[in-house]
Amino acid sequence: MLTVAWRPEYVQPLPEGHRFPMLKYELIPEQLIREGVISESQIFNPEPVADEDILAVHQSEYVYRLERLKLTRSEERRIGFPHDKRLIFREKCIAQGSIQNALYALKHGCSLNVAGGTHHAYSDRGEGFCLLNDIAIAASYLLRHQLVKRILVVDLDVHQGNGTASIFRNVPEVYTFSMHGANNYPLHKELSDCDVALPDGITDEPYLKLLDHHLNEIADRFQPDFIFYQSGVDVLATDKLGRLALSELGCARRDRLVFEFCKRHYLPVAVSMGGGYSPKLADIVNAHVTTYREAACVFD
Repeated sequence: MLTVAWRPEYVQPLPEGHRFPMLKYELIPEQLIREGVISESQIFNPEPVADEDILAVHQSEYVYRLERLKLTRSEERRIGFPHDKRLIFREKCIAQGSIQNALYALKHGCSLNVAGGTHHAYSDRGEGFCLLNDIAIAASYLLRHQLVKRILVVDLDVHQGNGTASIFRNVPEVYTFSMHGANNYPLHKELSDCDVALPDGITDEPYLKLLDHHLNEIADRFQPDFIFYQSGVDVLATDKLGRLALSELGCARRDRLVFEFCKRHYLPVAVSMGGGYSPKLADIVNAHVTTYREAACVFD
């Protein structure tokens, strides 16, 4: 049975006209239940993550200033969200949701977080709508509690997972794999264990061929026993920030490919939603919901 992390506080109030589609975090669980992809009983409400789990990844000075609302104007602009207590509470709950996701995935094969995938957060700073790196926090939790030995991060958001790559640069137990737009944010890329920089306008077939090749090659060489999947839907042709040209079907096939890979190799997978910036909110929500549809088909 799929388990899903969500709570109402995932929806953070933003100023009128803000470009981040925050409403999607309210609409995704509504559509999942309405379609019967999941029932309400499959949703769990994570509490804020423990300080020790944050500090295993993030520098104490950054966390201190973050919690006390002492970020500079420049730091706040780099993150892109108004800095307040509700935002900090939200980010902590999302991080705990990804930890619990990982634990549920160990039991049931797959678990999903309605938010998360905050891969631009570094150990000492936030940027790109990311304050705390939920995947890094959850991966660190699994390793520190000796629940797994080798973790593969599969980051298929259109933007490189620069924060995640930086955090795990010298951690041999974590392999970071990022397929992202070569000409997209961030301008200065970090060095993942495997970076696949995609040309503008890449379509379904060449994208899926690259993904299949690299997943299998990494599995043979690294032999992971757990996967974190960042399933951003900003790869869609409709996305105003993405520059790639995947169709809705191509994005669904991407998710199915990852989930079938995990099932075939007996790899538990914890999924974070990542980004999506299509002009029509319905396109964003439906693409995210499709990730759940594909997970349900493979794991239920």
